[in-house]
Amino acid sequence: MELGQFQVYTGDGKGKTTAALGLALRASGAGLRVYIGQFMKRGAFSEIRALSGLENVRVEQYGPGLGLLIGREAEGDDLRCAAEGYRRIWEALTCGAYDVVIADEIHCAMAAGLLNEEQLLALADARPASVELVFTGRGATYAILERADLVTEMRPVKHYYDDKKLPARTGIEM
Repeated sequence: MELGQFQVYTGDGKGKTTAALGLALRASGAGLRVYIGQFMKRGAFSEIRALSGLENVRVEQYGPGLGLLIGREAEGDDLRCAAEGYRRIWEALTCGAYDVVIADEIHCAMAAGLLNEEQLLALADARPASVELVFTGRGATYAILERADLVTEMRPVKHYYDDKKLPARTGIEM
């Protein structure tokens, strides 16, 4: 691949993971090898089922689920899942087997105390020049934003959940 870059999708709006998965789909279609590590997620969401049919995309999940840390502190299993996820992301980034590495919800893992800013910056610093690295999740820190080559902030303007109390729908949000 040509020179890789470090991308960040952050903000309080919807679409961070969707943007990263769109990039993964485009990269896959171009024959690039893609690794997606999802922090704090667990389950066969619609996008996971779709991506499983692509031979040059690997998806791994690390955690009990996004909502399962709400209202409680991270504990042993949470920390072990995040540590394993970090190890796997590092390995995918540095092993030479992937052209695109996506660390989905890594900022949320940091905000939940499962990882720290130094670890995320170390990943960015370890990125080989030929690898595209993507971080997603709310709460990217100033240091991460400064280090990134591309930053997209998703900003909520209007959402049907707020207006209509419409829950997440299969095929659209999950």
